This record gives sequence, structure tokens and C-alpha cells, in this order.
Amino acid sequence: MNDHSEDARKIRRPTEPGAGPVRRAGDGTWQVRGHAQARTVLRSDVTVQAGLGIETVEKLPAGVRRPVLYRDGPEHREDRRQTAKYFTPRRVDEQYRDLMARVAEDRLAELRAAGEAALPELSFGMAIQVASAIIGLTSSRPGIRGRLERFFPEKFGRPGLTSPHGIYWMVRQNVNWLRVYLADVRPAIRDHRREPRDDLITHLIDQGCSDAEILGECLTFAAAGMVTTREFICAAAWHLFTDEALLERYRAADEPARLAVLHEILRLEPVVARLRRRTTAALELDGAGGPVTVPPGALIEVYVDAANTDARAVGAEPLSMCPGRAIDGGVGAAALSFGDGPHRCPGAGIAMLETDVFLSRLFAMDGVRMAAAPRVTFVNDIGGYEIRGLRVAAGGGNDLCSIGRP
Repeated sequence: MNDHSEDARKIRRPTEPGAGPVRRAGDGTWQVRGHAQARTVLRSDVTVQAGLGIETVEKLPAGVRRPVLYRDGPEHREDRRQTAKYFTPRRVDEQYRDLMARVAEDRLAELRAAGEAALPELSFGMAIQVASAIIGLTSSRPGIRGRLERFFPEKFGRPGLTSPHGIYWMVRQNVNWLRVYLADVRPAIRDHRREPRDDLITHLIDQGCSDAEILGECLTFAAAGMVTTREFICAAAWHLFTDEALLERYRAADEPARLAVLHEILRLEPVVARLRRRTTAALELDGAGGPVTVPPGALIEVYVDAANTDARAVGAEPLSMCPGRAIDGGVGAAALSFGDGPHRCPGAGIAMLETDVFLSRLFAMDGVRMAAAPRVTFVNDIGGYEIRGLRVAAGGGNDLCSIGRP
């Protein structure tokens, strides 16, 4: 453990007032901040996915297959069972590790050549190539990074037909969907129909999915496997650049110990800090003063960042950096950062190994340092963060690794 016990978090999310593990907000939403209570909500068979744009997905025609993120029940479980083989630890190690190493070396070669680079761009390039290989987006036209950056902009607007602003965002969203389909998804589908492969797109074709349905799944996995990984690589690097003891520990460690450091950073800095569920039947949770019954049809918002720092689950000094700490409930070293229950992120192992493969090589470079501190913005719907402006340099120059916390 670090010598200090103060709050080690760097990302200060806008917080809402609230006390206790469970409370009902003024708008009727049930807010869950306790770790045990959050785990119960996420594992329950009487809660279903909410948020993440599910309202838009529910308007699709009944015959259109929803992306796996928006399904629940037996259909969802069967789909997860069939695709689990793509995310097993053995497959990750045997099929993706070498790919990650090659991609990391390519991205860091850009840094060596330029002497300085934007870490969000390097990490996004890494995440795109790795996730594309797993999904099967391997026939894209040049420019996939730009298309995905437009599809997942730093600031979102709300599409609609009642204002010029809403119409603009609706048109923009549809144009971006079309760009990704024409340049990335359609070429991949054509190639996979000619030559099936052992990846997600071939699986979706075998399931009889239409092109539109495959597009939806690809973009869902792109958001989960590309965007979130980019942000975590940047968050983890920020911690390591500005905590000399932690960086020394990371550099000296073997892979399991390095992963323990990364899991602890993710526990404190979950990329997605708000998960929503809706109850289909009454759900009983342990409140501060006794059992609390959440009624059917209620919207529950799980505060992952609060649950991850619940001392009853993660032990003493929950805001300090303590790699290897024991977490109650068998959810893993990152607590609930990858969710839990039926919708737990299947690519957790991929994301952590990918981050370590990249960062272990980055911090092995001679003279690597932080050339410019980042700025942080927030994605309010998911309690997420976006890190921009973090620049890294290698070789000669002034060492800015000692930049303190903002």
C-alpha cells in the first residue's frame, strides 16, 4: 500500500448528494451506492437493462434482433454462452497476446519517431486494432479511426425532430452510422460470407443476422472494446506518471502484479460509473435502517464509483491505492468496474491485458515522461470520463512526471 491514505483518485466526477447504501431520489429513481446492494441489483433475475439508449432500441421493429447489450433473459444468456469462447483466458492468451504486442510496438514506434504524441490517439489506435480483430472488422477502408471518432464524439447532442439542434444531431448520427456501415461493416460481412472465420461477425452471420443487426452489434462492441479501453489506458498512465512509488512498483513487477496495480486503478477510476436497471418485480435490498423494497417498474441507478469505495466490501482506506486488496463478494479486483451479473463485461480480461501490454512497453521506453497534463470531461449518462490533452514524450527533454494532482 502507498504510504498516504488520502483520496488517490484523479478524476473528480460531479457528485450528487446522497447518503446510505439505498435511497429514493426526488424523481423516483432508486440510487444504490452500497457494494453489496449494487451486486444484488446487477445479479438479480428481476432486473433488466435500462439506460444506454435502450429507449431508442425499443422503438425498433419487433423483427429486428437487438444487440446483446439490450437483451435479457434466456435469449441473452444463450447468446452469451455461444460467444463466451471469444473471451476465455486461454483464447486471450493464445490468440490475442501476440496481436496486442505487435500493435503496441507499432503505436509506440510512432512515439519514438515523433518524440512526442497524444496518448489518447495512441491508445485509441491500439484499442481499435485489437477490438477490430476480435470482432472481425478486418476489411475496412482507410480512416476507421476518424469514422469512429465522429461516431463517438467528445460531446454528444440529443437527436430529435422538434428543434434545429435535434435535427442536426439526428442527421449527424445517421450519417455516421452509414459511414461505418459502408466503409467497415459491409466489407467485413462480404469477406466473411466468402471466407468464414472464427470471430464475432462469422458467428452473427451463422445466426442469420441481417446487415443492420450486425452493424448494431459491431458498434456496441466498438463502444465497449475501443472507447472504454482508450480512456482507461489514459487514466492508468496518468496515475503512473504522477505517482513515483506506484510507477516503480509497476515497472519492477511481473505480469500478475502489474495487473493488480491496474485493477486497483480501475477500481478507483471506473470508466463507466453509472449502471441502470429496471425492476420487473419487487426487489428487496438492505437499507441503512433495514430492508427496503423497490417496487416493480422502478428505475435503479447503480453508482459504481461509490460501490467500489464501500469500505464494507473493499476494506480500510477505500480511497487509497492498495493493489492486491481483498474485495468482498467474488467480483474481482476491480470491484464492479466491469459490472456484474448477466451483463458483466465479457471482455474484461482482454481490456486489462491490452492495457498492460501497452503500458508496460510505454514505461520501458527511455526517458518517457508526461509532456502535458490532461483535461477531463464527463459523459453524464454513464458517469463516464474522457481524457484528452495528455501528451507523452520519450528521449531527451524535461521530465514532467512529477506533475502533481490537479
